[in-house]
Amino acid sequence: MKRKLLILPALLLAGMTFAQEVELEAIEKIKKEGLENSKVEEIAFQLVDKAGPRLSNSEGYERATKYAVKQLSDWGLANSKTEAWGEFGRGWEMEKSYIAMTKPYYMPFIAIPKAWTESTKGEVSGKVVFVDIKTEEDFAKYKGKLKGAIVAIKPSGTQEPTFEADAERYTAEQLHGMEHPAPRGSSGITPDRMAELRAARALSQKINEFIIAEGPALIVKGVNGRHGTLFTSSPRDYVKGTPVGIPELETAPENVNLMARLSENGVEVELEAEVKTRYRNDDLQGYNVIAEIPGSDPMLKSEIVMLGGHLDSWHGANGATDNAAGCIVMMEAVRILKATGLQPKRTVRIALWGGEEQGLHGSRGYVLNHFGDRATMELKPEHEKISAYYNIDNGTGKVRGIYLQGNAAVEPIFNEWFMPLDDIVNDRTITISNTGGTDHQSFDALSIPGFQFIQDPIEYRTRTHHTNMDTFERLELDDLKQMAVVIASFVYNTAQRDEMLPRKELPKKQ
Repeated sequence: MKRKLLILPALLLAGMTFAQEVELEAIEKIKKEGLENSKVEEIAFQLVDKAGPRLSNSEGYERATKYAVKQLSDWGLANSKTEAWGEFGRGWEMEKSYIAMTKPYYMPFIAIPKAWTESTKGEVSGKVVFVDIKTEEDFAKYKGKLKGAIVAIKPSGTQEPTFEADAERYTAEQLHGMEHPAPRGSSGITPDRMAELRAARALSQKINEFIIAEGPALIVKGVNGRHGTLFTSSPRDYVKGTPVGIPELETAPENVNLMARLSENGVEVELEAEVKTRYRNDDLQGYNVIAEIPGSDPMLKSEIVMLGGHLDSWHGANGATDNAAGCIVMMEAVRILKATGLQPKRTVRIALWGGEEQGLHGSRGYVLNHFGDRATMELKPEHEKISAYYNIDNGTGKVRGIYLQGNAAVEPIFNEWFMPLDDIVNDRTITISNTGGTDHQSFDALSIPGFQFIQDPIEYRTRTHHTNMDTFERLELDDLKQMAVVIASFVYNTAQRDEMLPRKELPKKQ
């Protein structure tokens, strides 16, 4: 009897070891396929170079969705389709953009029409009028003097040389510092500074409304950036019924600074410009791309594991790192799962979101339609069936860890899942904190485990995020391969786990 009791634990241990070996074998298959037979460059060409800029509801976005739906279907995914999430608004196309200084000498400028801006009335030319409003009293100086004028607005901030590299990878010290985030609600901004920022924003809004009401022919605005890089802004002129506005060009800050110095020193400055755009009003719905790998376990296939990234971009470049990179990685991850012949127990569902840049619209609409209403906390039956959502939207940099979004219960699980990936994820970090501003938050709002991975910054904040430099060349293809392997591994492990991932407590209705 004693001998049998000794043998039983040994058999159990052998069984556990065998089970672990099966999963490790699956992860090794994922690594081999993702690192040796990658298709990330092919996907990148299709989404970045061939589709072009993917502004929400634009023709470029439509080209990208058609490619993604067909490609996912060709790889053997089921139910590959575009799915409407709700009303977005007008599409918009940029057909011509030109601006140059013509006096005191000729110089072409780097500029992008503001998204959803109007066309100019043919080519416009003339003297530049600078608007410099710092207080309420300054409005009177320009009242009645801007009708039909070319108005220029100086950039804020400074554009002096930089002495640090634009691109960076996290050091071990930086990563481990993330493990101990600042206390919740600690922004580092004093109340007085916060009041200043709010007052500045309110004045900026009044300035915009005043200039539009005065009726200039064109607004030329110096925006954030340096060294030829300019960061686009986020208008809401896509909304149905938006009044006709003023054509606006956002230009490199150095261009406006040049004109300002000339003007301030008594040198007359003239510009010529032409902007030609058109609206697409035929379909105001917004769309996501959805496809699935059906689950193989009869008891678990009704449960789902989701992965995604936003497909829309800004229009100043081709949106390579924001966020074709995330969509490339997610498409490659599901391709890997299919190519390896692995059969996840739960259904794996990929989603490529629309309208993220205007406010997470695609993912929020999807969550509202499928899982529940954050405002009322009325939940749908599907809410109980989703185990997790994984997101990529922090550029082209490789995965260095994961943000837990305050869900401490998943930390030991993720730590175990990272172990077989330690050879490709160096100095990995798991932090209880969150990175905001992207689609995992739509899921987290209903306590669905939603996660964004920690990624090396590369040039994301300095050169590519919402800029005219977000092109194919900014992609680090080897980093994308690594990310796809990590995502495919996490998705597979989530699909195979006996239980769904633990959840945080449901929030109260808003």
